[in-house]
Amino acid sequence: MRSFSYARPETALAAIQAFASAGSGARYIAGGTTLYDLMKLDIEHPQHLIDVTAIRGLDRIETSGDRLRFEALAPMSAIAANQTVLRDYPVLAEALSKAASQQLRNMATVGGNLLQRTRCLYFRNGAGGVSVGNTYPCNKREPGSGCAAIGGVDRGQAVLGQSASCTAVSPGDWPVALVAMNAYVEVLGTSGTKTLPVADLYRMPGDTPHLEFTLQPGEMITAIVVPKTPAGRRSTYHKIRDRESYAFALASAAVALEMDGDRVTRAHIALGGVATKPWRATAAEAALAGQQLTPNTALAAGHAAFADARPGRHNAFKIKLGARTVADALTIAAARSDT
Repeated sequence: MRSFSYARPETALAAIQAFASAGSGARYIAGGTTLYDLMKLDIEHPQHLIDVTAIRGLDRIETSGDRLRFEALAPMSAIAANQTVLRDYPVLAEALSKAASQQLRNMATVGGNLLQRTRCLYFRNGAGGVSVGNTYPCNKREPGSGCAAIGGVDRGQAVLGQSASCTAVSPGDWPVALVAMNAYVEVLGTSGTKTLPVADLYRMPGDTPHLEFTLQPGEMITAIVVPKTPAGRRSTYHKIRDRESYAFALASAAVALEMDGDRVTRAHIALGGVATKPWRATAAEAALAGQQLTPNTALAAGHAAFADARPGRHNAFKIKLGARTVADALTIAAARSDT
């Protein structure tokens, strides 16, 4: 058991100041559904925990005006059950309701959910881990040690966005839906407040896969903002997994459509379960622009989304599965009324 100090500030500014005073060994904690796991697996070793759950007013859900605004401490389950979100933005509600278990959704916060780390089995059971026989190299855990997934058991690994140092898949559902909807986050740090597109929150692995997010040390996500769009009602989050609950995606697609009759005027498409970060499928969006949505054009868009995919030894099935997932999501979204 590693010792650590604990603080529970009552304002966001006090939390930022506590982090700055604590130094590089500090970590923020909210629901704890990710960090506690990583501590038990000997991956995270915080010296100071800064509990942000006492910060008042940081759990509000606002749906009026020209945007949706979810403050960072709002529980996943609360947004998934919000009637405006359910009616007007099913892609967001479905991404949350298909994640984890109900108990975890009640505990986990939407801000913390954006900062999950991968479920790559080599990362979670790599060298230095707590389980017997964990000797697998992992560049996320120990930079420069290598990547056992490359040439290893890679069924769950990414087929998009990999590098020679890492093929670990990005684990989230919620970030995929937010990327499709052009959402951004509000971030507080020692230099003040800034906004950042959710898509820009995540780094490609390159040769530094241990650097996963673009936040600076001590910066804290305080809110998630989703611009309102008429495409919201014609939207869905379609997730394919090994079992129906409490499982990460083998492939998923977040889709929102603007249509004129049966013709697509604009498509929003993002992929999960197949890439090293939440993946905006711009080629698929371009393939659909101005097209009548048919089974053939939907599948063609799905194939376009995976045109640059590079499979490993055991995950080539994700390319065909992913293309079908996109096509099915487009069909589901198009069938929904925009009024």
